[in-house]
Amino acid sequence: MLERFRAAWTKVIAPIAAFFVRHNVSPDVITVVGTLGVVVGAAVCYPQGWLWQGTVIIVLFVFADMVDGQMARSTGRASTWGAFLDSSLDRLGDGAVFGGIALYFIHGAVLDGRQVAFGLETIWTAVTLWALVMGQVTSYVKARAEALGFDAGGGLAARADRLLIILFGALVGGLGVPYVLELAVTALAVMSTLTVFQRIAKVYRQAQHQAPPAEQGPSGAGA
Repeated sequence: MLERFRAAWTKVIAPIAAFFVRHNVSPDVITVVGTLGVVVGAAVCYPQGWLWQGTVIIVLFVFADMVDGQMARSTGRASTWGAFLDSSLDRLGDGAVFGGIALYFIHGAVLDGRQVAFGLETIWTAVTLWALVMGQVTSYVKARAEALGFDAGGGLAARADRLLIILFGALVGGLGVPYVLELAVTALAVMSTLTVFQRIAKVYRQAQHQAPPAEQGPSGAGA
């Protein structure tokens, strides 16, 4: 959903990217630093019950995910290595965010003096982990489909959508609004699951129109 706003975001981050380019900072450095910031913000703050504080830190470093790509494009240094590194570290950052939220339900909410919805800490932890798994599967389905020559983009909840929803829930929940975080993880669990099926169905339709591989005759040893 948020991919339609990419052009607007590009205008915002272009000056930041230009600043780092002028100072000869590598896009890969921005990628690594951004991921480390996200991991620290999530893994340290959320389990301690510091929801809004951790979210502010994460949001600041999430911008690095957009800045590094803009830097690479503006300097003509975009590469398959950079794309691979960025995508791989995205998965690490996502795992830290959702893992931190899961630990919040188990431990951080008590430290925060907050009662989770219906007192079901284990259930909300499981829902959070399900949202994480489905988010990772969503990304895998797209990557695997593209490797096979299919288009599996789109769907109800791309990565940007997932991050926006979970961070919004954590921020508002951390400011004292009850049950917003529980609602966010539930929505993500449902939306991410639907997105997986949407993308699988999209690839299936493309595969039905793909010519079948040519039949091969009997092969030799080792067949």
